[in-house]
Amino acid sequence: MIDVTIANFQEEVIAASMTTPVLIDFWAPWCGPCKSLGPLLEKVEAAYAGRFKLVKIDSDQEQQLGEAFGIRSIPTCILLINGQPVDGFTGALPEGKIREFLDKHLPPAPEEAPPEEEPVTGSDPQAVLERLQHAVATNPADDNARFDYVKQLLILSREDDAKVAFAPVIAQTGTVRRFDSLKRWMDALDFVAAHADAASAEATFDSKIAANKRDFDARFDKARWLMAGQRWTDALDELLEILMRDKAWSDGLARKTCIAILDIMEAPKPKVADGQIPPEDAVVASYRRRLSSVVLS
Repeated sequence: MIDVTIANFQEEVIAASMTTPVLIDFWAPWCGPCKSLGPLLEKVEAAYAGRFKLVKIDSDQEQQLGEAFGIRSIPTCILLINGQPVDGFTGALPEGKIREFLDKHLPPAPEEAPPEEEPVTGSDPQAVLERLQHAVATNPADDNARFDYVKQLLILSREDDAKVAFAPVIAQTGTVRRFDSLKRWMDALDFVAAHADAASAEATFDSKIAANKRDFDARFDKARWLMAGQRWTDALDELLEILMRDKAWSDGLARKTCIAILDIMEAPKPKVADGQIPPEDAVVASYRRRLSSVVLS
């Protein structure tokens, strides 16, 4: 709100109205209704956030301006656009009526962009987990949030919590591929947990594979072992060895597990402008191409 006099009228009202509508409040210190209208006008000006400019003219002190606008009683408000008065009202209107008056003449407020979702990636794993937990609690039907939440729990080696979070959707593993991928990761963890002698297990797999390159059971067990340890590319290499020798082994088990690992490895896509394609993880892209090449060969 600005106090206007004859000295600054041209700059603060006429010139300003060429770019922003200007509402003039003609008032006087002795006017009771003016005292109730003034604060409402200031409140609305703040709420409209720059859609119009409010100025006040003391009609007693600036009688020349009052006469120029034909003011007969106060409070009187005049709206100027492009240097010309377009409308006005007299008396202390309630806030709702003031808004109605303004909305007839002002351009609509720009649409507020929806708040951007916080990325689920970050340097603090616990902060990421808390955001994902909140997302699942807010919308339990959000499959993407649940996938990311369970995945983050598994990354942090909180298998029991992951199974609890996964339980509501476990029946969907046959229809939602990424849930199937999580199930395969948890199965790999259970497989490793069943081996008491962790130190010798991987050496045993290597010994069997060295003796027989086509010992696919040993290769698959080693892949699951590597998967449980989050050694994703090593696990993929082992599974691709199976596929290069027998694509159909165990009803495509190696191919399905490759797909599961790629789902798990892939980070959430960053937001990009409309029409743009988000960048793809180079390692994931490379293994997807290798998998396609082997399966289609």
